[in-house]
Amino acid sequence: MAIFLTKDSKVIVQGMTGATGMKHTKLMLADGTNIVGGVNPRKAGTSVDFDGNEVPVFGSVKEAMEKTGANVSVLFVPPAFSKAAVVEAIDAEIPLAVVITEGIAVHDSAAFWAYANAKGNKTRIIGPNCPGLITPGQSNAGIIPGDITKPGRIGLVSKSGTLTYQMMYELRDIGFSSAVGIGGDPVIGTTHIDALAAFEADPETDLIVMIGEIGGDAEERAADFIAKSVTKPVVGYVAGFTAPEGKTMGHAGAIVSGSSGTAQAKKEALEAAGVKVGKTPTETAKLAREILGA
Repeated sequence: MAIFLTKDSKVIVQGMTGATGMKHTKLMLADGTNIVGGVNPRKAGTSVDFDGNEVPVFGSVKEAMEKTGANVSVLFVPPAFSKAAVVEAIDAEIPLAVVITEGIAVHDSAAFWAYANAKGNKTRIIGPNCPGLITPGQSNAGIIPGDITKPGRIGLVSKSGTLTYQMMYELRDIGFSSAVGIGGDPVIGTTHIDALAAFEADPETDLIVMIGEIGGDAEERAADFIAKSVTKPVVGYVAGFTAPEGKTMGHAGAIVSGSSGTAQAKKEALEAAGVKVGKTPTETAKLAREILGA
């Protein structure tokens, strides 16, 4: 079982013919992802050879979907062109768009999120500025290393790319049903709550690990949702316990003012909802092991 992405997912890559797109398409194919095409209007009708695997290039998302039955798009499109690329994916009504690109202007992200909403949310957006998602042993849509874990019983949702990788490695012997990197920008598509609800409904996820970070109130809202709607055990980690107050940190929007948005405030909100919260990623992994008896 998995959330959002399975072995049956048919994946296209918007921006596949660029350097970053080429690199990660090759890695995704190596992980077993069923990549059925790329999108680049200037190179439509050509194909790219990935170690003997010929992947066709289409002129639009709509054409790629019509020709291949694609239901997932991974976007490696430069920031200036990302809004148009996401809008194109929404107009084509592809069910899942995974926006890897970092540095997209917040008003662009807000615009395409609002556009998806206005169109009836037929396209689930993950990201932007995220590592994507992986269902180990089945499919990998993004830049998460495919060789650091195995299929298993843990569901992971995380704002941070590097902490996603670390947690997957720490718990690699138990393995993951799916891992979703939602991104740390101020405006994102899929939220902690969306992933928590999906993992709650997944019969093969026994425990959920949630990684947040300072700034905003997403973790507090997630804590409220967990208290009301999640029956499975949840283990949490909040990045930024040592961050100085009032200083903007690495991810846009991660700013601390007063007690709102601090790691301690988020930890307390999560613990009040019954979530066990580690002070470090390693401590968080240990808490997960204790709950699973592993």
